[in-house]
Amino acid sequence: MRMTRLVGRRIKEDPRDAQTVSHKFLIRGGYIRPVSAGIYSLLPVGKRIIEKIEKIVREEMDAIEGQEVLMPVVLPAELWEESGRYGSVGAELLRFKDRNDKSMLLGMTHEEAVVHLIRSEVSSYKQLPVMLYQLQTKYRDEARPRAGLIRVREFTMKDAYSFHTSQECLEAYYERAHEAYVRIFKRIGLKSCVSIESNSGMMGGKISHEFMAVAESGEDTIFMSPCGQYRANREIAYAAWKYEKSAPLPLEKVHTPDKKTIEDVAAFLGLKPENTGKAVFFRDEKGSLIFAMIRGDFEVNESKLKNYLKTNELTYADDNLIRSCGAEPGYASPLALDTSKVRIVIDNSIAQSSNLVVGANEADHHYKNFNAGRDLPGAEVIDIATVRDGDPCPVTGQPLMMRRGIEVGNIFQLGTKYSAAMKCEFLDKDGKSHPMIMGCYGIGIGRSMASVIEQSYDNYGPIWPITISPYHVQLCSLNPKDGVTETADKIYSELSESGIEVLYDDRGEKAGFMFSDADLIGIPFRIIISPKTLQNNQIEFKRRGEKDVTMINIPELGGFIKETVAAEFAKYKA
Repeated sequence: MRMTRLVGRRIKEDPRDAQTVSHKFLIRGGYIRPVSAGIYSLLPVGKRIIEKIEKIVREEMDAIEGQEVLMPVVLPAELWEESGRYGSVGAELLRFKDRNDKSMLLGMTHEEAVVHLIRSEVSSYKQLPVMLYQLQTKYRDEARPRAGLIRVREFTMKDAYSFHTSQECLEAYYERAHEAYVRIFKRIGLKSCVSIESNSGMMGGKISHEFMAVAESGEDTIFMSPCGQYRANREIAYAAWKYEKSAPLPLEKVHTPDKKTIEDVAAFLGLKPENTGKAVFFRDEKGSLIFAMIRGDFEVNESKLKNYLKTNELTYADDNLIRSCGAEPGYASPLALDTSKVRIVIDNSIAQSSNLVVGANEADHHYKNFNAGRDLPGAEVIDIATVRDGDPCPVTGQPLMMRRGIEVGNIFQLGTKYSAAMKCEFLDKDGKSHPMIMGCYGIGIGRSMASVIEQSYDNYGPIWPITISPYHVQLCSLNPKDGVTETADKIYSELSESGIEVLYDDRGEKAGFMFSDADLIGIPFRIIISPKTLQNNQIEFKRRGEKDVTMINIPELGGFIKETVAAEFAKYKA
């Protein structure tokens, strides 16, 4: 491709709303253009990168016996009503009526659609297992799109769905899919992508993993042991906390005037926050009151609490609702509450600690020496604590490291959540009917492209891995005179005919302008030809991101470039 014909201009200034490196360079380099909040058009260089990522994904899905299909973006609401998700998913699901007043939606994921498809095509155990996948547009009505392609409303996703006769069959295939994902993310050039245990969320199922591109711009918090044996999302991570147990002392009410916070109470009584119990009140989606109690030095992990309560939403309760069960805001404890009006759950840190200071449900008063086993027998005890940087690893005991990550892929063992609800069944060898056991596997294509930039860039632009770079080589023709144009044209033709993808800057711009554009496009290799190099029948060869320049004799250029490109591709073989 000649730059004189390439659609998409480079921009010198950073976009005002760009908060991440990838957002900045995708706009400045002419890869994407905003149409509306969280909705983008892909320009030619961006489209070429996306197509290369998709090609890699297709190759790896085909390698684990996936079959590609294409399902509609627009779906009837009745499919989601069958699964039970139409009413449970919030405003991020875009619902609308068609001209016939039929309820429709834009698919943000396609479990219902693929179940609808499979139940019409597969009926016998002899046809299973099977996996279908697609590369399709999705729409999620994000309230706050941000970071360019990392959090958008419209996006391209590879979503795959497998169907099995047994849990054992699903688990074996799940492992194959996991390995395929490892290969995919290596091949597209992510330098650090870790698989972590994760929360299944709205997808359902018991076992799930997220693939996180480690980057400071990531929205997710992950915890890892230094050796890598333990990796988990903050939503489900736990640690090997140790608690001190001692002989219970008598419960004692003490006066704590105007001391409502953990810090104030601990300081007033000459204690540490870990010697106190923290009361946190929530209201679930049905309006029920939840009292969560945790040690004073911990924070409640709302995702863990939601999973335990099997609720999709928790909000903080107001003072009137708190008082309705007999508690006093700022001085609350689980003692002597009306349990018909509140559900009490306590963290392991409360159950395993002794002689804590808790509220007395009376203004300006607390109790000393609260012991859950004695003072709150039969309480619901669960793990609802949020892991902190440096907490002991549950596997190795080493201090956990907190990192930021961008979720580029996820895999779930769904079980029969959708197949049972939608009657997607198979007949076994005895003619008995059973719901199919499902797995699902997603990859965000545009998000993956942005994540590569977040891990591979310098001050001047992205540094693309050869496997997804828009072109293999950028040819810069400087000062087109004295045979420079003719020689550059010849090099362009010969390299292109030999299978090398070349972006030929034939615009005749000044060197600084040309090189600045080349940095923003980020192609791995650069060939520079000028009257000076041509005098010696040579070109300059430079790798993107490196300062060193190598002089190559023009007659040797073709073989050199082919060998160099092949060697670079070899680095990304899985």
